[in-house]
Amino acid sequence: MNTTPYNELTPEEERVIIHKGTERPFTGKYDSFYEKGSYHCRQCDTLLYHSVDKFKSGCGWPSFDDEIEGAVIREPDQDGRRTEILCANCGGHLGHVFEGEKLTEKNTRHCVNSISLVFKPEN
Repeated sequence: MNTTPYNELTPEEERVIIHKGTERPFTGKYDSFYEKGSYHCRQCDTLLYHSVDKFKSGCGWPSFDDEIEGAVIREPDQDGRRTEILCANCGGHLGHVFEGEKLTEKNTRHCVNSISLVFKPEN
């Protein structure tokens, strides 16, 4: 785990990242956002995803079919039906991962809350 202080979170960011909430679909700033760069954890700045792995799924949240190796932890969700994804560095809630939907060749969709991410443009 990271020993440096985490970024200060707004109450809404805390609701999603710390208390495992979900932002409303189609409201997040990265849902229909496709610039080149990288996506980092809002709480601790850990690199999580590259923009080349982002795709349009139509689900209402940013979708990625791959993550940075070792950056994302998968755990069974409290509902017992889904798999939650967390930042491996700080444990912040990112969203859920789904497999077998055949939306991409990798057959994986990381469904991530925009509010859990910070985008850093290429260059």
